[in-house]
Amino acid sequence: MFRNYIKIAFRNLLKNRIYSFINISGLALGMAVTIMIGLWITDELSYNNYFESKATIAQVFQSQTFNGKIGTGPAIPRPLEFELRENYNDNFKHVMMSSWTQPRYLRYGKKSIYREGNFMQEPAPDVLSLKILQGEKYGLKEKNSIMLSKSTAETLFGSTNPIGKIIKVNNTDDLLVTAVYQDIPVNNAFHDTDYIIPWKHYITTQEWIKRSADSWGNNSFQLFVQIHDNTTMDIVSSKIKDAKKKAAADEAEFNPQLFLLPMKDWHLRSNFENGVQTGGRIENVWLFGIIGLFVLLLACINFVNLSTARSEKRATEVGIRKSIGSQRGQLIFQFLSESFLVVVFSFVLALAIVLLFLNSFNNLASKEIVFPWLSLQFWSVSLVFIILTAFLAGSYPALYLSSFNPVSVLKGTFKAGRFAAVPRKILVVTQFTVSIALIIGTLVVMNQIQHSKDRPVGYNKEGLIQIPVMSDEFIGKADLMRTQFIASGAAIEMATTSSPTTNVWSNRGGYTWDGKPEGFQEDLAYTAVSYEFTKTLDIELLAGRGFSREFASDSNAVILNETAVKYMGLQDPIGKYIRDSDTEDPDEPLQIIGVIKDMIVQSPYSPVKQAMYVFDKDNNASFFNLRLHPNKSVSSSLELVEQTFKKNFPNLPFDYQFIDQEYAKKFRAEERIASLAKVFTLLAIFISLLGLFGLASFVAEQRTKEIGVRKILGASLGNLWMLLSKDFIKLVIIALFIAGPIAYYFMSQWLQKFSYRTDISWNIFLIAGSGALIITIITISIQAIKSVTANPVDSLRTE
Repeated sequence: MFRNYIKIAFRNLLKNRIYSFINISGLALGMAVTIMIGLWITDELSYNNYFESKATIAQVFQSQTFNGKIGTGPAIPRPLEFELRENYNDNFKHVMMSSWTQPRYLRYGKKSIYREGNFMQEPAPDVLSLKILQGEKYGLKEKNSIMLSKSTAETLFGSTNPIGKIIKVNNTDDLLVTAVYQDIPVNNAFHDTDYIIPWKHYITTQEWIKRSADSWGNNSFQLFVQIHDNTTMDIVSSKIKDAKKKAAADEAEFNPQLFLLPMKDWHLRSNFENGVQTGGRIENVWLFGIIGLFVLLLACINFVNLSTARSEKRATEVGIRKSIGSQRGQLIFQFLSESFLVVVFSFVLALAIVLLFLNSFNNLASKEIVFPWLSLQFWSVSLVFIILTAFLAGSYPALYLSSFNPVSVLKGTFKAGRFAAVPRKILVVTQFTVSIALIIGTLVVMNQIQHSKDRPVGYNKEGLIQIPVMSDEFIGKADLMRTQFIASGAAIEMATTSSPTTNVWSNRGGYTWDGKPEGFQEDLAYTAVSYEFTKTLDIELLAGRGFSREFASDSNAVILNETAVKYMGLQDPIGKYIRDSDTEDPDEPLQIIGVIKDMIVQSPYSPVKQAMYVFDKDNNASFFNLRLHPNKSVSSSLELVEQTFKKNFPNLPFDYQFIDQEYAKKFRAEERIASLAKVFTLLAIFISLLGLFGLASFVAEQRTKEIGVRKILGASLGNLWMLLSKDFIKLVIIALFIAGPIAYYFMSQWLQKFSYRTDISWNIFLIAGSGALIITIITISIQAIKSVTANPVDSLRTE
C-alpha cells in the first residue's frame, strides 16, 4: 500500500513539473538555510567543549562602583590569589593566575617568529585539558621553561624534536622547551595561546609584578579556578563575594563584589550592565534561530499555498477515490506521502546546497564549521526535521483536500467556496510580513554600522602604522629609531605609546586636583606617550599644546581629552595641576599642558572614556607609531621601514599593523551579523517570490478563458495586467503595514544596547516597502504579461 502511495505521489510530481520545481526548490532553500543556521548555532553552543572540565571551570570577575555606576570585568588584583588559597581553598580544585594574552618574539637559531601566549601557573595543563604530544605534561614546574603549541613548535623547529631545546623570548630570556601540546581548536577560549611560560618566571623577571603582591588596587591580572565537584558556581560565588572587601579595607569605598563566571558563559553571556549580566552573543543565537525557523516557514507556506490553490484540479480525483471506498484517513495519508516525498527530495537538494556553499558560509561567518557526516545526533535531528517539516507542510492540504464532498465533486457542482482563498491570502501576507521585516532589520543594522563608522575618530588613521616593541632591546632606542625612520624617507614622524592606538591597556585612579568633589572616585584611561604623540597621530588640539622637546618640564606634564575635562569638572584647565597619590613623590604634580579632541580608542558604539596622556619618562613604550610619507607608495615606505628595523634589530621579526585596519576590526562582529542577515533576507525574499510566482501562474491559468473573452471585448494590456496583479499588490501593501511596526519595535530594542546609535529613519521603511513592491510587481508581471499576450483563440476554441 505504501509503495502505491509513493508511486502515485511520484507521478503527480512529474505531471506538474512547474509546481513540483517551485515546491522542491523553495523547500530545499529553506531547509538549507535552516541547516546552515543550525550548524552555526551548534558551533556557538559548543564553544569551549574542548575542555574536559568545562562545567567546573570559571574565571573570577569583580564588580566595582565608581560614582554610583557599577563596572564589571575580569581584571583582578594579585593578592586575591593568596586570599582564595588561604581562606577559601576548600572550594577549589585549582586556583590559577594568568597574565593577559600578549604577543612576544620567539627565536631559535636564526628563526624568529611573533606569537601570542600567556604566563600561567602550574595547573594550566589540567585546567586547559592540554593534550601533550611531546615532553612533560607538567612542564611549567621549572621557572625557565616554556610549553609550545604544535603549530608554533613546527614553525620554529620544523621536523626536529624541540624538547630540551633553548629558545629566546623577546631576545632576552633563555627558556627550555619542556612540552609540545596540541593546538587548542578555534572554537574555544585560549585558542590563540601559542605558548605558556611559568608564572614564576613572570614574577622574578618583572619588578612591577613583585610590587603587586600586596597591592589590592592594581587590577592587572586574570584568575581562573576549577571548583570541586561537590559544590556549585553559585555557592562558591556567594562565599567569595566579599573576599576583597574584607581583605582590603582601603578598597571598600568601591564596594568590590567578586563572583565566578562559568566557562559556559564566557562566550555567550559575557556582557554586564551596571553589575547585571545582560547576555551577549546568545542574543545572536536566538536571532538566527528565529530567522532559520521563519525561512523554513516561508518555504512551507509555498507548499501549502500551491497545494490548496490546485485543490479544484484534484477535486475529481478525491471524489472518485471516495466513491470507490477510500476512507478519509487513507486520503490524508496519500497527501502526506506526497508531502513526505517532496520533503525528502528537498532535503537531498538542501544537503547539496549546504556542501556547495559551506566554505563560503564559513568565510562569511568567520567559522570553521565541518559538515557532521558521522554525527548520529545530526542525522537523528534531520530525520525528525524531515518528518516534522513534511507534516507541517502537508497537513493543511491533506485535511483540506480530503474533506471534499464526492457527490458535489462528481455532479460538477463543487466550488471551492467564497472564502477558500482567504487562508492563502493570509499566508501570502505572512510571507511578505516576514520578508519585509527582515529587509527593515538588515537596513537598520547596516545603518548603525555606517553611523558608527562615520563617527569622528579624533585623529588621522590613514597612513598610520604601529610596530609592537615587546623586547627590552627597544628600551632607550626610541629617539634613534625615530631619527632613522625619518631619515630613510619612509616616515615623516614617529611617536611611542604604552597602549595600542585602538585600545587602552591601563586605567588608573588615585588622582587629586583643585576642586575635586568630596568622595569623587576617579577612573581614567592612562597612556604614556612620547613628545611627538599629537603630531604623529594628527590629533586636534582644543586648548594648549602637545608635548615638546623644548620644555624640560614636560616630563611632568599631562594632556587630557575633552571628556576628561568635563568628567573632572575643570574650568580653563591649561596650567592647572593633577597630583598622583600613588607616586613616590606626591608633591611632584602633573601640569595640564593641553586638551585634545576625544579619540575613539575603545568601542565605537560607546561614549569616549575620560583619558589622560602622560610623558613616557620611564621608557614603557609598547608601540612605535609611524606616520608614513604621504608622497611615497605604501609598499616602498614599508620596505624602507623594514630595512631600518632589521638593521637595528636583526634577531627580531618585523611586524606591523595598519591603524585603519585595526580600527576596522571593531566593526567585524556587527558586520558579520549584517552580512549573514543580508544573505538570509535575500533568500527569504527569493523563497517568497518563488511562491508568489507559482500562485500567479495558477491564477493566470484559472482565468485563461476570462482573459480571452476580455481581450476580444477590447480590454487593454494594462487593464488585463491590473486584473491579475492588483490582489497580490494589495497583499504586499498589507504586509508592509504589519511588518513596519513589528520591525520598528524589535530594532529599537536592538539599538538600545549601543550608547552611540542611529535613529530608525522613515527612509528605511520607504526603501523596504518600495523594494518589496517593485520585486513583487516584476515577479507577477512575468506571468501576467505571458498570459495577456497569448492568443485568445487558443483559450476559447474549446468553448
